[in-house]
Amino acid sequence: MRPMPLKTKPARPRKKTKLSPYDAPELYDLLHETMDFDIPYWIKIAREAGGPVLEAACGTGRVLLRLLAAGVDAEGLDVSSSMVKRFRAKARPKGWEKRAVVADMTDFSLPRRFALIICAFNGFAHCETTEDQIRALRCFHGHLQSGGAVVLHMSYPAPRYWIEPDGIPYFEMEAGDPATGRMIQMWDTRLKDPVNQTQKSRVEIREINKAGRTVASSRFAITQRWVYKYELELLFRAAGFSRWSIFGGFEGEPLADPEDQMVAWAWKN
Repeated sequence: MRPMPLKTKPARPRKKTKLSPYDAPELYDLLHETMDFDIPYWIKIAREAGGPVLEAACGTGRVLLRLLAAGVDAEGLDVSSSMVKRFRAKARPKGWEKRAVVADMTDFSLPRRFALIICAFNGFAHCETTEDQIRALRCFHGHLQSGGAVVLHMSYPAPRYWIEPDGIPYFEMEAGDPATGRMIQMWDTRLKDPVNQTQKSRVEIREINKAGRTVASSRFAITQRWVYKYELELLFRAAGFSRWSIFGGFEGEPLADPEDQMVAWAWKN
């Protein structure tokens, strides 16, 4: 980033306040739409499911649109009407706009039963209480075909994560906006509660012009709840699942390192 000349007074950034980052789906897409580290996995298991697939917390369709493009019979739901509206706008040219609905993963009712239900990239962390977690898993269980499975992907809350300093903005990611030529950056200021296993974040999305100045700033608040392996096994049991396996990544490797990603499968009889 080019340093500012000392004699130049920087313009005051235009601040925009929204309740949730999911109220700004256009900015969300700029940062996340090209993220594809997990896409081959979701396409693979969706094709192997042998039936329809549901994505919970589908957002603007980062995963869902790719499943549909791969020929998977897939649907999605998300609690954010703004995110679903954005999905429908992107899906309309393909005739897929009805493939996502506004619904809360903890309390939804759909007419179909699915061979596979997925919840990608920490979507399940938005269930902030044990009650919400169990309600969501019971909804998933009730919408599965016999023998169907739910698959959750979550970051594992390693010890190092809990001792990182709070109140410091962490640079998360950036992407260019082809429409404006600006760089879009996401910064996360965290307040962690290891007892309640929660992270409260003050998220700032900065728009940086070619001179390196922040010309716009959108601020959001978000809370996430993390789970550990044996806790998740108990949640699966309480929700009525008959068996489960919890892996340390997308290759089916054991969950052995606290820095691993957690990919959890649970099956319905």
